[in-house]
Amino acid sequence: MLKGNFFRGLGYLGEGFRLIRQPGLRLFVIIPLVINILLFGLLFFFMGELFAGLIAAAMAWLPDWAWLQALDWLFWILYGAVIVLMLAYGFVIVANLIGSPFYGYLAELTEKHLTGQEVNTDDSWAAIIKDIPRALWREVQKILYYLPRAIGLLIIGLIPVVNLVAAVLWYLFNSWMMALQYVDYPADNHKVSFPALRRLLGDTRLSAFGFGVPVALAAMVPVLNLFVVPAAVCGATAYWVRENGATRT
Repeated sequence: MLKGNFFRGLGYLGEGFRLIRQPGLRLFVIIPLVINILLFGLLFFFMGELFAGLIAAAMAWLPDWAWLQALDWLFWILYGAVIVLMLAYGFVIVANLIGSPFYGYLAELTEKHLTGQEVNTDDSWAAIIKDIPRALWREVQKILYYLPRAIGLLIIGLIPVVNLVAAVLWYLFNSWMMALQYVDYPADNHKVSFPALRRLLGDTRLSAFGFGVPVALAAMVPVLNLFVVPAAVCGATAYWVRENGATRT
C-alpha cells in the first residue's frame, strides 16, 4: 500500500521558490544559477544534434513504404518527448554534480531557517570546500543508480511506436529521481546513506512522487529549469523536515 500524501508533496516545490528569496539564502542560489545557465546552453546544443541523428536513423531503419515514411512528423514528436525528458534529467545530473557542494550547504541553511535556528554564513566557504569530496561521491552514487535504469528506458525509447510508452516511463522515473536527487541533500547532511534514503522515500512514496512530478515538469521548461534546481533543494529540505518527522511518529 502506497503511503504519504501526493497533494502535500506537490506543495513543496512552491515552498522552495518562496524560500530561495530569503536574504540569508540568496547568495547560494545565485552562484549555482550562473553555473546552470552555462551548462544548459551546452547541453541543449548537444542534445539537439543527437535528436536530429536519431530521427534520421529511425527513418532509415523503417521499410521504404510511402505511407510509413510520411509519418516522420510522428517520430519527431515521440523522439522529441524522449529527448526533452533526457535533457531534463541530464541537465540536473550535470548541474548537481558541479553545484553539489553549494546545494548541500543551501539545504543546511534552509533547514536552520525552517527549524528556527540562526542562519549564519560566516564559515560558508570553508564548509563548502570541506564538503566537496563527500558531495561529489554522493552525486556519483546517484548517477550509478540512475544509469542502468536510464539505459533500459533509452533502449525502449529507440523502438518506433513503442517509444510512446517510453516517454511515460521516462517521466515517472524522472519524477522519482527528482525526489531522490534533492531530498538527498538534507539527508546527506544528516549522514543518512543513499540506500537508507531510498527506503525512507519509499515509506512516503506518494509524497515523494508528489514532490518529484512538478520538479520533473519544471525541469523541461526552458528558463524555468534554470531556477528550479535551487528551489527544489529548498523544497526538498522542507520535505525532509516534515515528511521525515512524520515517518518517525
